Amino acid sequence: MPAIAPRKAYRVGRSKTGLGLFATMPIKKGTRIIRYFGPILDCRIPEQDEIENKYLFELNGRWTIDGSVRKNLARYINHSCRPNAESDVRPRERKVFIRAIKNIEPGEEINYDYGTDYFKAYLKPIGCKCDSCEKKRKKLRAEARAERAKVKARAERKAGARSVTKKPARKKLNGHAVGKANGRARA
Repeated sequence: MPAIAPRKAYRVGRSKTGLGLFATMPIKKGTRIIRYFGPILDCRIPEQDEIENKYLFELNGRWTIDGSVRKNLARYINHSCRPNAESDVRPRERKVFIRAIKNIEPGEEINYDYGTDYFKAYLKPIGCKCDSCEKKRKKLRAEARAERAKVKARAERKAGARSVTKKPARKKLNGHAVGKANGRARA
């Protein structure tokens, strides 16, 4: 049986995406951190199948946990494309445990992958805000800025090379060539 983290091993706190669950002490890989719980809904009952909230955890095609109850602190665990925990779903027992898949340091946010269906339905339209996706977007923006700077520098070098070979154009005033002296036109 895996080790179970004490209740004091985590706390709810501010995260980039709202509220999140954070480690308050080191949590070793393989440790059962917290149980995701709430009323069990039967998807065969139309009234229960129509419940819409963001804390529904599907056990299988029939059973779903409504994790919106206040005491369910596991509902604060956010999604990550590179998680440090995973869900251990036990449909026969109608239970879900969140288990560490990496060593988690104090102050680190606990997160797991919500799965493809949830990602496509809720996260992809607004963009994933997990650390790994934010780093990826930041890197892509930096590369795009660098590429724009290269293009601009090339254009400026070409423009500079052209201006050296061309003579400055002289303006004409009433058919006569005009130059400037001290900012004033002279004939």
